[in-house]
Amino acid sequence: MPRHLAFLRAINLGPHHKVPMAELRERLADAGFTDVATHIQTGNIALTSTMRSQAKVEAAIEHLLQEWRGFEVPTIVRSPAELAELLAAVEKVPQLVGEGARRYVAFAKAEVGRDAAKALTAYEESPERCRVVGRDLLLEYDTTFDKVRLTGARLEKLAGTPVTMRDIKVVRALDEKWSST
Repeated sequence: MPRHLAFLRAINLGPHHKVPMAELRERLADAGFTDVATHIQTGNIALTSTMRSQAKVEAAIEHLLQEWRGFEVPTIVRSPAELAELLAAVEKVPQLVGEGARRYVAFAKAEVGRDAAKALTAYEESPERCRVVGRDLLLEYDTTFDKVRLTGARLEKLAGTPVTMRDIKVVRALDEKWSST
């Protein structure tokens, strides 16, 4: 059975979008997923399913969350191999802005089109950068978050698809923890 990695967007950020990870693991197991594991509270899930299609796994998790929590949670699924390939590709990209810049990966629900990629990479004169890497995005911020213009909402508007961001340190930890399983 295929192993899937699911990334939930915009949970546990405020009082109205809480998703307790322990309960989520139980609910996913009750829904037929096996070997369910989570990493930190930001919606990183590893699970096994008889479903081969990532789109079907995304839809099943989204439906479960909508029914259980009462709000929409865009879900983005990758295979462990895809996560490892993405991280390897990201690590090859030279630092785009200052050495102290923070790096993030934004997992994209759908392919980022050519025009969207052009719009996303148009921030060359700012302390933030975005590069399309495969079907996801590499972001670098050499500024404080209160000054960032490429926020999640702006990224989604430019990309034309839901995205969910993870610090590169979290992506490395997930790769180490789940890509070899």
